[in-house]
Amino acid sequence: MDKPNTSAGPLIEARDLTFEVGSGAGRVNILRGVSLTIGEGEAVGIVGPSGSGKTSLLMLLAGLERASSGSLSVAGRDLAALDEDALARFRREEVGIVFQSFHLVPTMTALENVALPLEFAGDEHAFTRAEAALKAVGLGHRLTHYPGQLSGGEQQRVAVARAFVALPRLILADEPTGNLDRATGLAVMDLLFDLREKYGTTLILITHDPALAARCERQVQVQDGLIAADSAADAARQAEAAE
Repeated sequence: MDKPNTSAGPLIEARDLTFEVGSGAGRVNILRGVSLTIGEGEAVGIVGPSGSGKTSLLMLLAGLERASSGSLSVAGRDLAALDEDALARFRREEVGIVFQSFHLVPTMTALENVALPLEFAGDEHAFTRAEAALKAVGLGHRLTHYPGQLSGGEQQRVAVARAFVALPRLILADEPTGNLDRATGLAVMDLLFDLREKYGTTLILITHDPALAARCERQVQVQDGLIAADSAADAARQAEAAE
C-alpha cells in the first residue's frame, strides 16, 4: 500500500466556524467561532468537557454536518460548496472515521464491513484489499465472523481497518476507546497510531482522556464552543518570545 497523497499547505483550514442547532428553547450555539489550521500528517488530540463542541467539530470536518457560518476547507475542498453527492465522494476518498460505538453493519461479516467503502467506490479489488486490511489489524482469522460474534476490541479493530482501507488522508477518531476496557483500549490506540505512522495519515483524535491526547504531538482544548488552548500556538508564542 502507498501512503496517502500529500500536498503543500495545510490539510484543514477552518475560519470562524459556527454551528447552531434548533431546540424547543430556540437556537443553540454549539460552536461559536472556531479557527483551526492542521497540516498534512499531524496527529492532533482534541479535548474538552462533554457538551463543549468536540464531536460537532468532528462532524463538520467529516462533512456530516454543515457549518452555520465561517469557512472550512479540507484536502483542498471547500465543504460549503459541495452538494450531498459531492460530500459523500469527499468522505469516501479523503476521510476515515472511527466511532466510539463501532458502527458496523450487524448483518455483514467483518470482511464485508471493511470492503463496503471500497465497493461504494467501485473498486474491483475491494475484498482483496479488505482482507489485507483485516490481516494488518490482526483479524485475518475473523474474516467471516459477524459483529455479534466479535468482542468489543475486535469490533473496534474492524472499524479501524475500515477507516484505513481506502488510505484516506484524514482519520477522525471520536472517543475510539470509550466502550472498551483499559487494556483493550490501549491496544486499539497502539494500532491506530501504528497505522497512522505507517501511512503518514493526518489523525484527529477526540477524547476525554488527557493521557490519550498527549500521545498526539499537538493538543487542542475546546470549551464552550471555542478553542480555549492550542499547544501549537503556545509553542509558537514561546519561540517568538525566545528570539
